[in-house]
Amino acid sequence: MTQTKILLEESEIPKQWYNVVADMPNKPAPPLGPDGQPIGPDALAAIFPMALIEQEVSGERWIDIPDEVREIYRLWRPSPLFRAHRLEQMLGTPAKIFFKYEGVSPTGSHKPNTALPQVWYNKQAGIKRLTTETGAGQWGSSLALVGQMFDIDVRVYMVRVSYEQKPYRRAMMETWGAEVYPSPTDMTQSGRNILADDPDSPGSLGIAISEAVEEAAGREDTNYALGSVLNHVLLHQTVIGQEAKKQLEMVGEYPDVVFSPCGGGSCFGGIAFPFFADKAAGKDVSLVAVEPSSCPTLTRGHFTYDYGDTAGMTPMMKMYTLGHDFVPPGIHAGGLRYHGDSVLISQLYNDGLVEAVAVPQLATFEAGVTFAKAMGIIPAPESCHAIRGAIDEALRCKESGEPKTILFNLSGHGHFDMSSYSSYLSGDLEDYEYPAEAIEQAL
Repeated sequence: MTQTKILLEESEIPKQWYNVVADMPNKPAPPLGPDGQPIGPDALAAIFPMALIEQEVSGERWIDIPDEVREIYRLWRPSPLFRAHRLEQMLGTPAKIFFKYEGVSPTGSHKPNTALPQVWYNKQAGIKRLTTETGAGQWGSSLALVGQMFDIDVRVYMVRVSYEQKPYRRAMMETWGAEVYPSPTDMTQSGRNILADDPDSPGSLGIAISEAVEEAAGREDTNYALGSVLNHVLLHQTVIGQEAKKQLEMVGEYPDVVFSPCGGGSCFGGIAFPFFADKAAGKDVSLVAVEPSSCPTLTRGHFTYDYGDTAGMTPMMKMYTLGHDFVPPGIHAGGLRYHGDSVLISQLYNDGLVEAVAVPQLATFEAGVTFAKAMGIIPAPESCHAIRGAIDEALRCKESGEPKTILFNLSGHGHFDMSSYSSYLSGDLEDYEYPAEAIEQAL
């Protein structure tokens, strides 16, 4: 029998995170303060522990993973790599399709890979509370899970439309002891400002970030934790790609193309960056970020300095952006509704070293249902974007006869997103194309 699951021993959990900055031909532009001048690490000390700040600005290729973090990683790592034989047969493609399955974590997504070290470093710094934002809830539930492991209180500002769409994600966070509020709230000045302009605001990740940062900056015992976008977050996620490389080597394979969902960038960076190290050394591999056409940050956004939040409380970062006041349509892939993107991915995309495609909502759910019928796993709406990219590539291989090896990151399962599948199956979902005039207005 040809192998379906490729598994690693716990002893093979990576001992170091890979820092893509070391291999980037053009380093990312520095963050800017309110005066338009580059800021130093100390400017971030009000909301982050120094250890994470050092990782944020590091140019070292390898950063050691603390032993206690590796020990807890064993609860879900190494994650399995699957060969999607049944999907290949269903599509009639000569391509080989592999996927890295991050839905085996306690929260059902890749997000605990960074929640764990972020909480650990904050604990070492004596922090008692953390605030954060969450879209679909994968990040909020991951921080809640690890927070209680280290006796750190967690407060989550959840984008209002997701708070209403995904009540069981909220219940997960509360089960692990977190406080969860629908953002925008009347608990912060930034939230009150938004509500004054639009009492029925559906919220956005930018708004929720503003609220979480405002609270963290105003309390000595509280820091802020972010689930995507920042360099140290993508760094922590590189355990995914490192494991995938080992697993593919075990069966004598190497990908021609790697697909991943991309919102803020942690999922894409997690699987793609370790392969970029090979690309930088001359290996021929395509790395493709797949985003929603309703939030087309890389494919239609502007590469410029912008705030990471709506209220302008964060430093300005040079990234692809739709504008920090962007309020996305209420698509069900809540984890991909961020207005900007990682500065690392943005720089690589601007340099033509990684690729990006945007796909509509209905096509992603169609891909998710096809995958569920073939492989049995019901994917999260975010993950369906990578599946759409992989299926489209496999169908191109069917037309050309080219037997490519395709790898994608299945970032999580969709067990808490079944209302979105119900809406799709009943014909209640629609495609949203973000209007060009709104993008120009944002600039």
